[in-house]
Amino acid sequence: MQCRVNTTAMHLEDVQKQNFPDTPGVYRFMHGKKILYIGKATSLKDRVRSYFSNDLMKTRGPLLVDMVTNAEHVVVTQTDSVLEALILEAELIKKHQPTYNTKEKDNKSYNFVVITKETFPRVLIERGRTLSFDTTPYQAVYGPFPSQSQLYEALKIIRKIFPFKTDASDSRLYTQLGLEPDVTDASAAKAYKENLRHIKLFFQGKKKELITQLEKRMQALAKEKQFEQAARVRNQMFALTHLRDVSLIKHEQTIVEAGFRIEAYDAAHMSGTNSVGVMTVVEDGEVKKSAYRKFILRTAKRGDDVGSLEEILTRRLKHDEWPLPDLIVVDGSVGQRNRALEVLAAAGRNIPVIGVVKNDKHKPERFLGTEDMVKKHGKDILLANNEAHRYAITFYRTKHRKTLRP
Repeated sequence: MQCRVNTTAMHLEDVQKQNFPDTPGVYRFMHGKKILYIGKATSLKDRVRSYFSNDLMKTRGPLLVDMVTNAEHVVVTQTDSVLEALILEAELIKKHQPTYNTKEKDNKSYNFVVITKETFPRVLIERGRTLSFDTTPYQAVYGPFPSQSQLYEALKIIRKIFPFKTDASDSRLYTQLGLEPDVTDASAAKAYKENLRHIKLFFQGKKKELITQLEKRMQALAKEKQFEQAARVRNQMFALTHLRDVSLIKHEQTIVEAGFRIEAYDAAHMSGTNSVGVMTVVEDGEVKKSAYRKFILRTAKRGDDVGSLEEILTRRLKHDEWPLPDLIVVDGSVGQRNRALEVLAAAGRNIPVIGVVKNDKHKPERFLGTEDMVKKHGKDILLANNEAHRYAITFYRTKHRKTLRP
């Protein structure tokens, strides 16, 4: 459904009189027939009105103040969900390349969803600046998407409906979480190809066509008495028609929203010498290297991983000037996780802790902790954990080399 709302002079009182729908969708600020700016919203009514608030300069800056000044009217398009608004916004920005969208962010800063050309293709997020058709061939590219954090949330939602492969360090873990198909199985490999076709249709904005295909597929499977597969397709149809994009709605509630902060800790030592520890941070799926911290361990016994973790976390919690995490990730099993919980309890902090258990090759094997947290943030947990291990090793080697100098 489309609705053109004339707002000559673009004053707040004029906008308040208009019947903007309180639904998700995409809005376009226009000057005549020219599109100045395209955006998406959880509530078109609230979002359009927000451009006429007194603090627009503070929240959005002079560029969008200038855009509103030059705009003559607004055109809105309703969607069934915030997720579909996200995809429609990208499609329209690509098609029209509005003046103020391109001024706000150059093409290299935008994000794109790509599907690789491989035996078992991966679905990835690429920055415009890293998008390379020479080194990594793609069979499909979708975007541009202005917000990387929202795009991560969108892919999390889609991946729960149509599992796909990505750049995971250990595919088995994602297979256990139901986020990646087991392509070693012939029937699962065939289903994966279907999933990719469905993902392409969704990113092309063809949800109705996708649901029609799924319905035909479900009926065919039921006729063949393949009831388990038919039930899987039925569940996909239900998920598409009842999209639970709460995470995207939360993101849209304010223009500037604090991210979900994950902190991971790790220690490194060689035969108990030059022991060091680190803290890494991931916010909304992105590493935040400016928040990384290093610790030269002083009290923990040499080679004591549990004691090292206790020292790192105890010292970290003394820094009230650092934002507290929403989730803590520790490298290790029950001992490490329990010690972290003890340190937090002693400090009066109630923060969930996830332990990443490794196999004999130091690869992630399973998680310890709240299942809901793992399902929601599994990929970010692994990212934070991998970063902590890498950063600890790098810090240790740098410190160790200095001790060897004459």
